[in-house]
Amino acid sequence: MSLRILTGVRCTLLDMAKMPDEVLEYLRSVGKKYGKLGGKTSAKNLTAVERSARAKKASQAAAKKRTAQRLERERKQTAKKK
Repeated sequence: MSLRILTGVRCTLLDMAKMPDEVLEYLRSVGKKYGKLGGKTSAKNLTAVERSARAKKASQAAAKKRTAQRLERERKQTAKKK
């Protein structure tokens, strides 16, 4: 079901600031109520191999982010020493 059908408002990031308060409150309530169900439902429907692949991909992405943050900190530290 589309947000446009539910609210009658086309939703983009640029439009978020222009939306009426009632619409924003409705979208917040829907997100709060149903937002976390998607991951649980999809995990339930995946096979063990698919869940493992998804977890591995997420783990690698997290490690990549941590490495990038560490390298940035190290670059800043070496720049201060010079």
